[in-house]
Amino acid sequence: MRPIAKNYLPAAGLIFCARPLIFADISTHTLSKGKPMSDLVLHTTDADFEKDVLQAAEPVLLDFWAPWCGPCKMIAPILDDIAAEYQGKLKVVKMNIDDNEQTPAQFGVRGIPTLMVFKDGQRVATKVGALSKSQLADFLNASL
Repeated sequence: MRPIAKNYLPAAGLIFCARPLIFADISTHTLSKGKPMSDLVLHTTDADFEKDVLQAAEPVLLDFWAPWCGPCKMIAPILDDIAAEYQGKLKVVKMNIDDNEQTPAQFGVRGIPTLMVFKDGQRVATKVGALSKSQLADFLNASL
């Protein structure tokens, strides 16, 4: 048996882990200003929206989100999974509405997360609110 003193600190009769536990790190899904969320998810801006979304060769799933939005954080790992599963068939793009006001206003975004599918530069479908992975897959399959 390993001695627990090496990895745990007793405090008031409770044991707290001194090492960080390994959980899905939501903070890695909340980067901003053009940095990728994962290797397959692009983070765009108002300035790059036309190039990244409207001129994309493949259909685009666009997620309007904000760092303070709980449901947005919940679906971030799902979007990473979708980006991997639909690689080559769909481009997944995210836009932080706190840093980019023009595009969300242009498309009438009133709540987040708002998910939009674009094909050939045109919006073809919209969903507002957090979706499960199966709901998102159904939404995409109906839109593509």
